[in-house]
Amino acid sequence: MHVNSYDEIAESWYRLRHWTRFKPELDEMASRWGSGKLLNVGCAHGPDFLPFKDQFELWGLDSSGSMINMAVKYAGKFNLDVKLLVADAVGLPFKDSVFDYAISVAAYHHIKGKKEQRIAFSELRRVLKPSAEAFITVWNRWQREFWNKGKEVMVPWKTNAGEMMRYYYLFTYPEIEYQLKSAGFKVLKAYPESGYKRKLKYFSRNICLLVKAD
Repeated sequence: MHVNSYDEIAESWYRLRHWTRFKPELDEMASRWGSGKLLNVGCAHGPDFLPFKDQFELWGLDSSGSMINMAVKYAGKFNLDVKLLVADAVGLPFKDSVFDYAISVAAYHHIKGKKEQRIAFSELRRVLKPSAEAFITVWNRWQREFWNKGKEVMVPWKTNAGEMMRYYYLFTYPEIEYQLKSAGFKVLKAYPESGYKRKLKYFSRNICLLVKAD
């Protein structure tokens, strides 16, 4: 990931992305799972924890130290009991089979390189218990905004200091499903975000996946 970029934008990200954009999906996961030890990979400042705050043991990591500082602030504001670490998805600092569930919202598409992506998904599988489930979102290659661009794009974020460019790898539905299956997951569901209303899912902005450790 481009850690320096996210260190630079952490404060403005905290202000402008203060609430999760996947509340319906995460509420559904919290209801489905009930309780347990939950890992949030690429947690940023922490809004995706909120649906899980009462019944789950919360763990979160992000490769940006500044984002984790914002997550500490966010946890204090919303009374979240969460253990936070600065770490990378490509090398998770946990023993095997320690988490009951995992979420990762808009994180894996920032990993550059097919090898690194494969390692990251395998790392997620490693730290999950057998039959554990995970909810993952990534940006879709075929969303309208990127039809005329390649799979690797740089997306700007405006701050008072100017524009910061962020790396994105744009997945297709078949590609992300194949990668997760190759890492040892069963794909239970691959679907658009709740705000997407068109009939064909393949043009959604986001790809949401519910997977189970095989």
